[in-house]
Amino acid sequence: MITVRRALAAGVVAAAAIGLVGCTTGAESDPGDSLDTTATSGVPVSGTAPIVFAFVCDVGTSDRSETYTTYSAVWDDERTDCRAQRITGTEMSTQQRSAVDAAEGDATLEELATTCAVRGTGPWAASVDSSAEAHVAAGLLEYCPGHPETEHLRDAIAAWRG
Repeated sequence: MITVRRALAAGVVAAAAIGLVGCTTGAESDPGDSLDTTATSGVPVSGTAPIVFAFVCDVGTSDRSETYTTYSAVWDDERTDCRAQRITGTEMSTQQRSAVDAAEGDATLEELATTCAVRGTGPWAASVDSSAEAHVAAGLLEYCPGHPETEHLRDAIAAWRG
């Protein structure tokens, strides 16, 4: 009787094994099958991305510097000596293009980005005394309208235009 039970048990195990192999053989998939290659955003891929900057700012009179990724963080720390460093992107955004156009060749995108990051210095604290400074100021108003010292810049341009 024990021999019959062992034979039946072995037969059940063999049948189960054959069944499992049969189920999984066709279930193997190509790794690419799980990727959804259809566009879901409805936006065509252009191959470009807007330019994004980080801001490296000197800390006081020390040799230390801090890197920021947003203007507001730099403004909160009231930094006066920063430089913009491009971290990504290949094309100017519409706002960046408008700012560079408004500067009429008197400032590059990097210069506008650098000046936008600082507070209490440069055009944010001075008068506009030339057409070149007026162009840069116009570019800054286009590029960083949320700057905490925008009102001063608008007043300086208005005084220049007189």
